[in-house]
Amino acid sequence: MKLGVHCANLSWPGGPAALATNLAGVAEVADQGGVTTMTLMDHYFQMQHLGGTDEPMLEGYTSLGFLAGRTERLELGLLVTGVTYRHPGLLARIVTTLDVLSQGRAMLGLGAAWYEREHLALGVPYPSTRERFERLEETILVLRQMFSDDDGPFEGTHYRLAETINNPQVVRPGGPRLVIGGGGERKTLRMVAQYADESNLIAAKADLPRKLAALDEHCANLGRDRAEITVSWQRNVCVAPTMEEANADLTTYLATRGMDLGAMSDEERAAITSMIVVGDADTVGEVLADDLTVGVDGFTIAAPANGHLPGRVTLLGETAAKVIA
Repeated sequence: MKLGVHCANLSWPGGPAALATNLAGVAEVADQGGVTTMTLMDHYFQMQHLGGTDEPMLEGYTSLGFLAGRTERLELGLLVTGVTYRHPGLLARIVTTLDVLSQGRAMLGLGAAWYEREHLALGVPYPSTRERFERLEETILVLRQMFSDDDGPFEGTHYRLAETINNPQVVRPGGPRLVIGGGGERKTLRMVAQYADESNLIAAKADLPRKLAALDEHCANLGRDRAEITVSWQRNVCVAPTMEEANADLTTYLATRGMDLGAMSDEERAAITSMIVVGDADTVGEVLADDLTVGVDGFTIAAPANGHLPGRVTLLGETAAKVIA
């Protein structure tokens, strides 16, 4: 992945009745150029910092199936699939279905899951952190077997499958690209080094060199060629044709969250704006170009303020494509 557009915020104009139109519009524009991958979240409740349970959230794989029918080129996936939400045998069938019907455009993002509230609310078991990571690794092994010619049993600590039949099979031999989300330096990045095609990091820029060094060390210890692994970094961006329009988009979005930039102290305003790259194409492009010098290969970009506007998505794709070409 060079550039992924990540749709985390679904609180778009028109409300739930317009979600299908808005989501399809974003995907169709992204499909036309500049963007290589489109991802959605795997949550049943919206996260608190994006408005919480009062805001809409769609089931991820159902939504990806819808988008597969509206696009031709985009790789499609969840960033990332929570390992607790689906039995790995069923997950293999879901991902395979998406891959077959999109003609090989599925991406498999996996993570250990973390949102305890939605687990408890919906009655989904929420094991300890240690067990969730054990299940994550075992899920990877189940998926590997189901994406192979081996349809025999699987005997694990947490999962036991009498047969691992997967017919039809995935389009790409061995299965879709595996992206592991998270930046834990001891467990997560070790699993990236052992199994994944890509590491997707959410981290402060100052922490990235340490995380990349940890990934390098795990690869060396496991005998994995580090060059085989892509590293993408999650960024929030608000880009518009002019700086004034970008600031207006951000101000309007924050107002829907009950935040007034103009009324904030300098410290409060800096805390908000430090989490999002705001500006015209030249400004955003300069920031992203500098970000690449840290050692990442590309970006997964969320545009919560204006990502529902096709023109802004087009501009985002054009801006980032120049940086990572």
